[in-house]
Amino acid sequence: MIREFMFSSSMRRTLLVLPLLVLPLVAVSLGAQQPSIPPAAQQIAAAVLPLPADLRANATVMGYREANKLVVLRQGTNGMTCLALYVVRGNFHVACYADGLEPFMARGRALREQGVNAQQVDTVRFAEVASGRLRMPAMGTLYSLSAPKENFDPATNTLKGAAPLTVIYVPNATPATVGITAVPTSNGPWLMFPGTPKAHIMITGSMAP
Repeated sequence: MIREFMFSSSMRRTLLVLPLLVLPLVAVSLGAQQPSIPPAAQQIAAAVLPLPADLRANATVMGYREANKLVVLRQGTNGMTCLALYVVRGNFHVACYADGLEPFMARGRALREQGVNAQQVDTVRFAEVASGRLRMPAMGTLYSLSAPKENFDPATNTLKGAAPLTVIYVPNATPATVGITAVPTSNGPWLMFPGTPKAHIMITGSMAP
């Protein structure tokens, strides 16, 4: 049975973010036009924006030296990887996650580049996790920011009106194992995809003291 929930406009924006992380990392074709590639320094500065300030300087950053080819622009040392996805996207979107999640994320990118559809990508990845071919960490955090492209000022590396998202991956977790509801809420944590390798805790609402 598929349960349907009523979401606020802010929650709908939040739920749209995660699927974007596993879309094909390809440029949007506008005739023969190709996206211009920003300097590596700009990509690095933009890509780390989702992270807490103290984690930005030493994160690994992946971006583009040519269209459609994601490469390491800076090797980090603090266990976080950031992607400068805004370079090839129609909107501004950047994401950072714990290095332990990279095999799962990279496998998703590779499958989509092969033309595998979204539902089948998870079918393949889940089977590979079950077989031991694909390893998941016990836990890993992901941060992302999304906004209209025009809201980003590369000259000052500032972003207006961003929709932030923080999730904590807890593979195979269920409400019974972590004590967190699987019912979406706009003010507090909830568990998405419970019982699967990509189960994760959605962090919504203010965390201010």
